[in-house]
Amino acid sequence: MFAKETYIARRAKLKKSVGSGLLLFLGNDESGMNYADNTYHFRQDSTFLYFFGLPYAGLAALIDIDNDKEIIFGDELTIDDIVWMGIQPTLKEKSEAAGIYEVRPFKEIATYLQQAQQKKQTIHYLPTYRAEHQVKLLQWLGIMPGTEKPSVPFIFGVVNQRNYKSAEEIAEIDKACIVTADMHLAAMHTVRPGIRECEVAAAVQEAAARHNYELSFPIIATVNGQTLHNHDHSHLIKPGDMLLLDAGAETEMGYAGDMSSTIPADAKFTQRQRDVYDIQVAAHEAAVAALRPGVPFVDVYELSCKVIMEGMKDLGFAKGDPMEAVKAGAHAMFMPCGLGHMMGLDVHDMENLGEVYVGYNGKPKSTQFGRKSLRLGRELEPGFVLTIEPGIYFIPELIDLWRSENKFTEFLNYDKLETYKDFSGIRNEEDYLITETGARLLGKKVPVHAEDVEAEKLKG
Repeated sequence: MFAKETYIARRAKLKKSVGSGLLLFLGNDESGMNYADNTYHFRQDSTFLYFFGLPYAGLAALIDIDNDKEIIFGDELTIDDIVWMGIQPTLKEKSEAAGIYEVRPFKEIATYLQQAQQKKQTIHYLPTYRAEHQVKLLQWLGIMPGTEKPSVPFIFGVVNQRNYKSAEEIAEIDKACIVTADMHLAAMHTVRPGIRECEVAAAVQEAAARHNYELSFPIIATVNGQTLHNHDHSHLIKPGDMLLLDAGAETEMGYAGDMSSTIPADAKFTQRQRDVYDIQVAAHEAAVAALRPGVPFVDVYELSCKVIMEGMKDLGFAKGDPMEAVKAGAHAMFMPCGLGHMMGLDVHDMENLGEVYVGYNGKPKSTQFGRKSLRLGRELEPGFVLTIEPGIYFIPELIDLWRSENKFTEFLNYDKLETYKDFSGIRNEEDYLITETGARLLGKKVPVHAEDVEAEKLKG
């Protein structure tokens, strides 16, 4: 945890932002894997962590703005709990570490909320993403699952704090990114023909575990990089393959790193691979160079896509004006995804609160294929932490579909695309902090240029 003053100040700012009513924070519970006592790794709700810092299951919290109360609801450990889990500070002691001095048994939250309803007090709550949250809203407030109406003032209040990372948060994210970099270096030292993807994933996870860090999301380690989020690790790595790794570490306080690398199975990329790989690197570096306050991130996205289309035109895959192709959406043949996303306590920061609030400041997103997957489009501001991850993918199903529809024939050379259906995909990703004057890489540098990746492999 940070110092209790940090959490006190965060809650005070939130109360001022929302203004009135009662703020309900739903902590997470343990989740059984195949029976109740065999649980998945516990992860506290990130907004609960941000305002209270308590990484424990079975808690909820209320900030009663109207009556100037801040309450943690939960139950003290029994002797049965202590036998299995060991002794811990009391819930009162844990709560006081976050500057909360009123603690009540968990069952009392229902009565408190019902009394607030009777007094016509506004009860603010955030979007749900777990079934247990929906059940609690039903039990406590009578809100049927699927009929929730989350509080927009509460959402904006949270977003307008969590989007701007403090110095202590940046230091924690730096730690996550340093270990994330080590995970990718471990993969570069491991990838070779004759082993399975799971062996690479094991080396990557071990690099995080050495620091007592969790994964910030399930590892992507695949020779089928054309599938953007491929979590299967069963394939044998063969000569001529490339392995796409997307992996990140999460610190003990819950802050995330998120990086991607594309690694040749052999000592060097083939010339065919290198031709495309270098275009991806050029698009990546153009995006990084454009990062600074006041720049709409959608402009950075379009710049990166334009560089991809210019490169693909040079290789014979595309034709026509590259920027016109981007505006029309033809670039999504190669990059049907976004350029990056906010990052912090969540690897996709606050995605449960809604991209339209986090990444677009309440403005609507595009519905165009490819562009609609851009999670961040708003003007960049100092304190934002985000990823940069352009990619180039050859997706056979997309090639077949668009060709059958005669789609973007003025921009795409389908005959050439047919010959690359076996290519897979390429992505490199780094994490950046927007500063007052530009941007700073978080963590430490992982090789990106082809020759540097090849040199790093020799160290393995």
